[in-house]
Order: sequence, then C-alpha cells, then structure tokens
Amino acid sequence: MPYSSSLSDAEWAVLEPRLREILPKKKQTRPSNWSQREIIDGILYQLKNGCNWQDLPRDFPPYSTVYWHYKQWRDAGVFEQLMETLHGEVRVQAKKKSVDDIDHHRLASREEYV
Repeated sequence: MPYSSSLSDAEWAVLEPRLREILPKKKQTRPSNWSQREIIDGILYQLKNGCNWQDLPRDFPPYSTVYWHYKQWRDAGVFEQLMETLHGEVRVQAKKKSVDDIDHHRLASREEYV
C-alpha cells in the first residue's frame, strides 16, 4: 500500500542507480527478504511521520530490519553522499556555477571595494 512518503516509480528510477553506487558493499550470504525500495520507503515513512520505529505499519519490512539498515547507512554517510550527488546533478542540469566559484567571486568583489 503506498503512503504519501512512498517513492513514486519515477523517483525510484532516479534514486536506485545512485544508491547502488553509494551503498556500502557487503558480502551477501543469502537473498534478502526485502527490497531496498521497501526499506527506503519504511525509512521515509518513519522520518515523515516521526513515529517510533516499532510503530511502522505492517506493510513495511519489520521495524528492526528497517532500523538496522537506517543505522548502517547513516553511520556510513550514505544519506549525505546521496544528497550531495543529487544536488550536484541538479546544479549541472540547471547550469549553475559551483559553490566554490560563487564564493570565489564574492571574495573577489569584496576585495575590490575595500
């Protein structure tokens, strides 16, 4: 059952290949019972609604599974890397200058008026 926090197919199509690049590589000893999309949707539900992990609806993987992945990914910096990647891609698509260029120009303009 989709929730307002669930990723759309289009959003997942953007996110999934980037997650594969960023997620820590681990030896998989057995097939997972849950897809990464189901786990991400569980994380997003908890973050949006602010509920206890134990209160995740039964439509999601077990709360312990969702929380374990959240904690592993948080500690590995996955969310920060993902946001940096997506932000960088949006900046390129918008053809905006990087933050370094903007800061450099601001600094140069301040020096001219000193």
